Amino acid sequence: MEQKISIQIGGRAFSLTATSPEHEEMIRLAADAINKRLSNYLRKNPDKNVSELMSMVALSECVLRISFQRELDKAKAEGASLNEDLERYILGDK
Repeated sequence: MEQKISIQIGGRAFSLTATSPEHEEMIRLAADAINKRLSNYLRKNPDKNVSELMSMVALSECVLRISFQRELDKAKAEGASLNEDLERYILGDK
């Protein structure tokens, strides 16, 4: 069920469509995370404009996402390796 929602990022309102209650929750959590990070950057860099700081927010969020993706990839590889070890053990191919 699609639902129109409104969020605020950096003092600006945005109208979006959420495809489910879970999607709406993720959008709102993401907007809150962006606003918190932006607020921290504004406090530390009062001489910068919001556009410059939003670029830093985007960069830091992307770095975090890439870091999580690498951790996930590493965990998947370790899981696959453990699964292979388990299969060899079960089949007696030690």
